[in-house]
Amino acid sequence: MTHLTRREVLAVLAAALAPLRAIAEAARPVRIRDVDLFDIEIPVSPAEAAAGVSHRFAVAKVSTDAGATGYSFAGPGVSALADVRRVLAGKDLFAVEEHLRNGLGRWGGVEHAVWDAIGKVAGQPVYKLLGGSKASVKAYLTCVWQGNPDQSHVSYGEQAEMAAKIQKAGFKAMKIRAWRPSPLEDAEACREIRAAVGPGFAILFDRTADAPSRAGQKVWDYDTGLKVARALEKHGAYWLEEPFARDDYRSPARLAAEVEIPITGGEGYFGLEPFRECLVQKTYDILQPEGRGAGGILTCRKVATLAEAFGVRCVLHGTMALMLPGWLQASLAIGAEWQEVALVTPPLLPEEQWAPCLKVLRSKELLAIRDGEILAPDLPGIGLDVDEDALARFRR
Repeated sequence: MTHLTRREVLAVLAAALAPLRAIAEAARPVRIRDVDLFDIEIPVSPAEAAAGVSHRFAVAKVSTDAGATGYSFAGPGVSALADVRRVLAGKDLFAVEEHLRNGLGRWGGVEHAVWDAIGKVAGQPVYKLLGGSKASVKAYLTCVWQGNPDQSHVSYGEQAEMAAKIQKAGFKAMKIRAWRPSPLEDAEACREIRAAVGPGFAILFDRTADAPSRAGQKVWDYDTGLKVARALEKHGAYWLEEPFARDDYRSPARLAAEVEIPITGGEGYFGLEPFRECLVQKTYDILQPEGRGAGGILTCRKVATLAEAFGVRCVLHGTMALMLPGWLQASLAIGAEWQEVALVTPPLLPEEQWAPCLKVLRSKELLAIRDGEILAPDLPGIGLDVDEDALARFRR
């Protein structure tokens, strides 16, 4: 019988335990080493800036002790850095629920960066980690012309022309503001747009709750909202968004019960409570949590689960350019029908508007759009292949 020396026994044990040590090492908490917030400005020509291309962003950067770094271009201002660090620095990266309880939802863009880091550690896109499986989502473009915010300087013909351009590019829907001082004029715009694009194109209208009141307009009373909704319905509008004040849960419910056109809203709400109230009072036919303002990706996922329990659809309020990937991950996780791309500045199309953003990426396109649908990114995290050297060059 061969006797092993003590050293040989220890060597055999060490070899046998090595796989267990590797598993234990992999299972240890991944800690957030640091958070950074900073602005970037991508160089563009004066003509591009005047045309409305996207080139300024607030970056949130979350670094970890596992070597993975998460990014979002929807971060808060630099002034929030000390507070964000108190919530996240040194904490378990994966403890998102704890971070939200400690206030992370106040900075939804930072939450996106946390998920980006989680996805990179896991080697998976965020939407898959949250149970999503959709390969793409239809995009609708929210078009706001430069100049007067109420769009009264834009002719119906110009809006119809932009809708036709969007349709030719493969998109299936456009949203415009219902802000004209004479409310029924927007229904006339719908009539002309419908004539230009035919029946298969969705035309959406957004009153944005009481936002026009900041420009001196009155908040719609119920009778006005009803007249506009019926007129839009007559011309085949797809939905009417936020026709009344955001703290008025009853008027939209009453309107939704009286008209066939869906009444939608929710972009101004934070956390779950106002969405629960909407569902209980049947305020909206479609809930629209804001991908950053509601609290971030996980909060939007929770809103969609609440909505599903009530048989209500959920479509995120959207954004544009380098900010959009976080919103897209939430939409794909939810399995939403639409993803808003906003704000599009006519006559630009999205890829034209965010073209300068490619300067901070290693990839050849920001998001792949095919036949009006945004394809699910296959990169881990929120789908951004960030060029860190470029970020450093463009840092302000």
